[in-house]
Amino acid sequence: MKTLLALMAGALAFTSTANAKPADYEFDTVHSQIIFKVNHLGYSNSYGKFRAFEGTLSFDPEDWSTAKTEVSINTKSIDLENKEWNDHMRNPDFFDVEQFPAMTFKSTKLEKTGEKTGKLHGDLTILGKTQPITLDLTLNQAGIHPMSEQPHVGFSATGTIKRSEWGMEYGVPAVGDDVHIIIEVEASAK
Repeated sequence: MKTLLALMAGALAFTSTANAKPADYEFDTVHSQIIFKVNHLGYSNSYGKFRAFEGTLSFDPEDWSTAKTEVSINTKSIDLENKEWNDHMRNPDFFDVEQFPAMTFKSTKLEKTGEKTGKLHGDLTILGKTQPITLDLTLNQAGIHPMSEQPHVGFSATGTIKRSEWGMEYGVPAVGDDVHIIIEVEASAK
């Protein structure tokens, strides 16, 4: 009897996994953040964020290999909580927002490394130049949201890029070349 129950449970698990399909989600931008940190003259680490962005993702908790995401960030929405600094970050020394109003990320692969961890590989475009990057990813939760009663998923991601590789060389090395990225994403099913 135990053998029969084990075989039935295995068959059900295989069926549910085989029939699982990626769900499509849209970023909940109220509960998502794109933050960065850059060293300033060796004295401090300055934090900033992008306030306007949109993104979609497709994710199946049973098969991470099918995951994909696309994000578009409004470069003019950069905010370091200082008008003068914000204006400088928007000019051609940095993001040149008039010529390049958006930067984008498009995933190429999600590699699962643990029960809730992975490496998100993708192409980041800044100042019209596209380079591959890899982010360390943690699946915070996937399930039914208690308020909306709709499927929801949440991720945290971190990584580091060198801004000079995208042609943003102003102030290097006094203003750090390494940009540490911190992303929190909550997304709801479309």
